[in-house]
Order: sequence, then C-alpha cells, then structure tokens
Amino acid sequence: MSLKVESVILGPETDQYAGRGQDAQSLTSIAEAGRRAERLGFDVVNTPEAGHDAFLPLAIVAEHTSGIQMGTNVAVAFPRSPMATAQVAWDLQHLSGGRFQLGLGTQVKGHIERRYATPWTGAPGPRLREYILCMQAMFQSFQNPAEPSYFEGEHYRYTMMSPFFNPGPIENPDIPIYIAAVNTYNAKLCGELCAGLRAHPVATFAYSRDVLAPAIEAGARKSGRSLEEIDIVGSPFLAVAADEAGVDKARQALKQHIAFYASTRSYHAVLEYHGWQDLGAKLHQLSVQGKWTELPQQITDDMLAEWAIVGTYDELPAKLKASAQGAYNSVLLDLPRALMQDEDRVADIVRQLQE
Repeated sequence: MSLKVESVILGPETDQYAGRGQDAQSLTSIAEAGRRAERLGFDVVNTPEAGHDAFLPLAIVAEHTSGIQMGTNVAVAFPRSPMATAQVAWDLQHLSGGRFQLGLGTQVKGHIERRYATPWTGAPGPRLREYILCMQAMFQSFQNPAEPSYFEGEHYRYTMMSPFFNPGPIENPDIPIYIAAVNTYNAKLCGELCAGLRAHPVATFAYSRDVLAPAIEAGARKSGRSLEEIDIVGSPFLAVAADEAGVDKARQALKQHIAFYASTRSYHAVLEYHGWQDLGAKLHQLSVQGKWTELPQQITDDMLAEWAIVGTYDELPAKLKASAQGAYNSVLLDLPRALMQDEDRVADIVRQLQE
C-alpha cells in the first residue's frame, strides 16, 4: 500500500494543548519550513488555523517552493464569507501555479459565536453544503467573466459580479476542495461535492474505516463517482521516538493532545463508537473547569492504541501502513521536532510510505 504523504507547518505543540500558549513565528521560519518539506519529499504541506491565519503562510510557501502541493488544514469557513474565501483561494491557486488545495472546516457553535464573534445561522452541515456550492459558482464566475454563475440558498446569496471586482481567469481554475469531517453528514457531503476529506485526528483508524469511508462512498454515488476517486487524508496521532524510553515520554505527551480534542462534544461520536461515552463526559467537564493539565490522566494506554501509532522511528512506516489500510489514501505526518532535525531519516520514512 502506498500513501501520499503530507507535512504541516505552524502546527500546535504540547504546551499549546495544555493552555500554555504558543511560540511566535517569522517569515523566515515559514519559508524554511516550506523548503524543508519539499526537500524531504513530502507531497503536500499544510497550515492549520490554530492561532494563526491559515492562508497567509501559504503565500510565503508558494514563493519559496516550486513543486510541492499546499493547502489549509483547515480554514474555518463560517467566519469568512464565501467570497472572501473564494478570492484568497483563487489568488493562492494562481500564485502557486495550481498547487493549492482549499481545506475547510465548520468548527463548533461556541467557538463560532464567542471566539470568532460570528452568528451561528443553522446546522453546520447544510450550511457548509451551501457554502461550497456558492464558492463553486464564484469560481465559475471568475473563470468566465462574460457569463457569471450565481447561487441562492437559505444561508448564502450570491447574485452580483461586476467586471471591476472579478479577478479574472487563471491557468489552473479547478481548485480542489477538502472538508474536515468527524460526522457522517460531512463525509457524505465530501463524497458528493469535494475532492477529498480531511479526517480529524480524533477519528480513530477503526472509525475512519468503518464509519467515515462508507459515508463518503454513499455521497460519491450521488455524483456518479466511486470511493477511489476521493482523497481521504488521515491525521493520526503519533507517539514516536528514537528509542523505547523516548516512546514512553512521547506517549504521555500525546495523551494531552488527544484529551484536548476528545473533550469537545461534537467529536463524541468517535467515543461512542468505541463505547467510551463516560470518558467524553468527564473530559468535557474538566475542560469547562479549565483543568487542562488533568485531562490526559483520563486516557488509557488501550485507548491510545486505537488513536495513535506508538513506536520507534524505525517502526513508524510499517505500523502506519498497516493501520491506514482501508482508512486513508493520504496521511499527514505531524512529526516531532527532534525527528524533523534528522532530515535523512525523515526523507527515508516519507519514501517508505510512498512506496
């Protein structure tokens, strides 16, 4: 089994998950991270929206690389109008020479209303469906200014485009749209309308294989496609190190990451699939109380084994390929800083996964 392999820049570290803030970044460090990902053979480099804008770093990556694909993993859709997202996606696709992938997510109601200061206008799945259709009409209008395409729905209306505001056609107008998913509605939506799905890290290998993949396939049939035509990107948690002592330390740090996500009620379908309903309630209670450092104590080693690849660097490729079978076509590797310093080893891991 061969996998397309993705990397990430500006990804959150353990301190950020534990509520201790994050490091500042610079233009130079972003440029170097993009060049490194390309040099090491990664197929795609991604930027999350985890305290920083997801789009801006990719303009820098586009300037300092020549072949690697790049995308948002993921940009939060609803705080941005479809036009705002369509414009920046169009520009990044043009500036990168057709290497951009637009990854979108919905976030949860509390964050949309209270952190992004944006109205929550209805159920996120149907709203995201309209958002995608509206953007696709905008892309068509950009590429064909003389015959603009419009969209009218419950949440979004796009009915005007004058030549003054139209960015005009580009050489690579087909922008792949990926959406993040944990629930089956978004998985079906992906199969129907999108190029790919970005499985949230909280989705275990078994959940991705048994729940998400069949839902994607059902959506794909609606648009006359097959499951094989959809790029399913997994983002598995990794507890990896050079030796067993380091693996034990990585295992404990990873529990902080997993507990952070598993405390969110919107992701509890994964916990319910595994029979871990009580875990979800406990983690949510602790998060509401701001007890972030107490969360990882709730994650057992057996739970960790369902979510993560645990092992040495040498074991990583074989273990990941075995676990990803039937669940993913592509994999995003958020590798430890220590490992990323050993470029020869990273390049070898990427090559083994791609073979």
